[in-house]
Amino acid sequence: MPRALVSVSDKRGVVEFARELSALGWEIVSTGGTARALAAAGIAVTPVEKVTGFPEMMDGRVKTLHPAVHGGLLARRHVPADVMALERHGIAPIDLVAVNLYPFRETVARAGVTLEEAIEQIDIGGPSMLRSAAKNHDAVTVVVDPADYARVADALRAGGVGAELRRELAVKVFRETATYDAAIAQWLGDHAADAGGGLPPFLLLALERRQALRYGENPDQRAAFYVTGESGGLADLTQLGGKELSFNNFLDLDAACFALDPWPDSTACVIIKHTTPCGIALGRTPLEAYRRALATDPVSAFGSVVGFNTILDAATATAMQELFIEAVVAPCFQPDALEVLRRKKNLRIVEVPRGRAEMSLDFKRVQSGFLAESRMRFDADESAWKTATQRAPSDQELDDLRFAWAAVMSVKSNAILIARDGQALGIGAGQMSRVDSSMLAVHKARAAGHAISGAVLASDAFFPFRDGVDEAAKAGVRAIIQPGGSVRDPEVIAAADEHGLAMILTGKRQFRH
Repeated sequence: MPRALVSVSDKRGVVEFARELSALGWEIVSTGGTARALAAAGIAVTPVEKVTGFPEMMDGRVKTLHPAVHGGLLARRHVPADVMALERHGIAPIDLVAVNLYPFRETVARAGVTLEEAIEQIDIGGPSMLRSAAKNHDAVTVVVDPADYARVADALRAGGVGAELRRELAVKVFRETATYDAAIAQWLGDHAADAGGGLPPFLLLALERRQALRYGENPDQRAAFYVTGESGGLADLTQLGGKELSFNNFLDLDAACFALDPWPDSTACVIIKHTTPCGIALGRTPLEAYRRALATDPVSAFGSVVGFNTILDAATATAMQELFIEAVVAPCFQPDALEVLRRKKNLRIVEVPRGRAEMSLDFKRVQSGFLAESRMRFDADESAWKTATQRAPSDQELDDLRFAWAAVMSVKSNAILIARDGQALGIGAGQMSRVDSSMLAVHKARAAGHAISGAVLASDAFFPFRDGVDEAAKAGVRAIIQPGGSVRDPEVIAAADEHGLAMILTGKRQFRH
């Protein structure tokens, strides 16, 4: 009689799987709660203590760490000495293992979990059994994912689990145990870092390939999308139409979601080109927000990714038909909006639920390593803001400055954004000097037909010289918001006073390289 060892934390489908095994003539060895669940379902079960000759002890901490278990898993059926060792010690081979692990990751994801609670969810016997079975997958079938029960049962009914499937399941096991151990090391390292006030001394990344991409940054580069195992953000995306996503599409989709973060309670639209906004605006409806965002820079919007933070309706979808768009992303699409958008067969339609993944760190690749930093978040707290100029901003200017400060966060490198009434009028990005960004923002606004007089300007980092302020004032800007912190702040503030501008210093920069 073939023997299966079944011991699972996640009990989805385990009763049905065990019933299939039993019907096929398998003996089922089980432990603790799994054994009780199977017995309650009327399935014959051999308790693991009958196999080992030892009772479960220490509240279940020790139950399967025994030669009677691991000898049965690791014995090579084609090696006479291994078979003789089994016979000499009275150990029966184990031919199938269905094991999954204590919910460590789910436990530490809860708010307020203690170190003691986390430690108790570190599985020892489970990974040991899985690794033993996976190492000997030439003879043992190992199942760590309940989603694979049906495949294995089908194979057994057809005559046996083939070598190719056994190897595939073994690879899945090593991936799972590596990810599990990485999660433990990461959490414990973060816990120690929190106590010490710094980043953890080691970072372990376990990434799962979610999907292959059309190509990388260029068509001759291969690419794929990998996820960390955390939920939220692009890990939860659903593509509802259009061509396969590319590497650059993912970068722009991420930029769109990031740019919309500051407005959880307002309807916003952002138009992304090369990972930075070329248009961003608020509106009473998605259609109004889209039209205002498009008006920022309609030329650059060609071939863009358009993002919304609210349900996309048919009226907005219809308006978007006039523009060539690579992708549109929103938390939800009305059915009639999808019908309109799908008229363009190549348009990628991407649904991403509101909210971003709660990753504590962001990474950038450099030669021979990674750079890690805490994730940038928009901070709406104004308690540190101060008016640095003789003239304070009016109420209307202050509202415009709030919008501009939120919007400039998602613009890259020496970012300058001119805004009025919840709409970006001109954006200067990617320039080597801040004065060039100021001139570019003015140029973009004028090229799109916007009147700059009375508008406000936001800068993601301090002005190193007064020239950026002079350019803004010359164009008609009336108020500026910037972090401050330059040795030339007095010179910059004096320039604002000369032009009669109001200037707010936030005390915090929002620079993105």
